[in-house]
Amino acid sequence: MKEKILLVDGYNMIAFWQETRQLFKKSELDAARTILLEKLSHYASFEGIRVICVFDAQYMPGIRQTYEEFQVQVVFTAEEETADDYIERLAAELNTPLHQVSVATSDLNEQWTVFAQGALRVSARELEKRVAVVKADLNQARGAVNDQKPPIRPFDQEGLRQLQKEMGASK
Repeated sequence: MKEKILLVDGYNMIAFWQETRQLFKKSELDAARTILLEKLSHYASFEGIRVICVFDAQYMPGIRQTYEEFQVQVVFTAEEETADDYIERLAAELNTPLHQVSVATSDLNEQWTVFAQGALRVSARELEKRVAVVKADLNQARGAVNDQKPPIRPFDQEGLRQLQKEMGASK
C-alpha cells in the first residue's frame, strides 16, 4: 500500500482558511501557523497520512529550517526559495510507486505543475472542509466514548444520603 503524503503550502492555507485569514491579515503569523499545524496534525493522525507543511522564507528570512511540530514536518524555505519551488521539487522527488503525493494549495500555477508531475491537487477550501469533517468525526467519537464511560460520581446527592443512612443503620 502506498504511503500517503500531503504537501501543504502553509501561508496559502493560512490566507484562505476562515479561522486563520484574519490573523494573516493582521500579520499574527505565529498564532495562525499554530492553528494550522494543530489542525493538520489531527487530520494527519485521523487519516493516517504524513503531512509536510512548507512556509515561504519571505516572512521569516534566514536559512532553511526543518523540524517537527504537532507530528507535522514543518519546512521554512531558504531565503531566496519560494514554498512553490520547494513543494514542486519535493512533489517530483516523492512521487514514486511507494508514495501517493497530494499538494494542498489554491495557487493554480502550482496545482497544474504538480498535477503534471503526477501528484494530486487539493485546494485550500477543500482541505479546510476535509479537516472540518475529521474534527466533527473526532468530536462524535469522543462523545461516544464519553457516553460509554461511567460517571465519576455514580451517586447523586440523594443516592449518597441513602447510602450513608444505610451504612449508619448497619453499624
